[in-house]
Amino acid sequence: MSSSYKREEALQKVGPLIKHTLEHGYVIIPNAFSQAEIDEAKQELHRLEQEPTTGPASAGGRNSFEGYRTNRIYALLNKSRVFDKFPLHPDVLALNDYFLDDGFLMTSFHSISIQPNEEAQALHHDDAYIRIPRPHPPYGTASPGLAVMVALDEYTATNGATVIIPGSHAWDNTGVPTRSAAVPVVMPAGSIVYFLGTLWHGGGANRSGRPRLALTVQYCMSWMRQMENQQLAVDWERLEEIPPRLVDMMGYKVGSPFLGYCDGRSPRTRVAQILEEREGRQRSKI
Repeated sequence: MSSSYKREEALQKVGPLIKHTLEHGYVIIPNAFSQAEIDEAKQELHRLEQEPTTGPASAGGRNSFEGYRTNRIYALLNKSRVFDKFPLHPDVLALNDYFLDDGFLMTSFHSISIQPNEEAQALHHDDAYIRIPRPHPPYGTASPGLAVMVALDEYTATNGATVIIPGSHAWDNTGVPTRSAAVPVVMPAGSIVYFLGTLWHGGGANRSGRPRLALTVQYCMSWMRQMENQQLAVDWERLEEIPPRLVDMMGYKVGSPFLGYCDGRSPRTRVAQILEEREGRQRSKI
């Protein structure tokens, strides 16, 4: 299916969301997930926090950008099937169909828990390393392309809610944001904020006395290098458990016209072959 056809289809599905994003650089989708889904995700993250192998930033960031008082759990698809639903929300996929080309990828997926007394993150736009003069189209959602934040806790003005500079996605290279212009994204738990990688934003300071928990899912064009190497971050043996659409978005499907093939095959086919050969060698040793 061509990208132009998918854009027309997306306009029919989520036209008002697209219009708001085009004008402001972001859009809020309230109550996108149920309280039961949010509670399940929070319980699973709490369980993962107790495991010593959860990851290098699960008890605090390693630099000021990660946030010294911000806990992150990376590679969520390798750790639990509870999280599979969050990158696949139909409104988000429809928005991606409009703003990104066919075959877009998931470039990163992790949790963010901003602890009490965390300072505000530096304002930034996620595609700053792309050396194409602004303004330019998004190449992803937060990240080089597009991003979503799923609020597992209510986002308030004082608990570390993401702050944004509305309209800054359209700035040229001379645009410099001020902290006073930053607007907190206030929304109930279960909601999504979707924004373009060209939008200036940052994590807010947490002055509430309680952690603020969220998930971030980021997407990019099929021809871009993913921020998190999904082919290594997620064990190959787990791919059968993951929804096929999500496996494709991890980079296991050949992108148009022929991006990412492996020995003339799709990466998914090649991985299946490697696992089969490995199993055969193990059987021969018995």
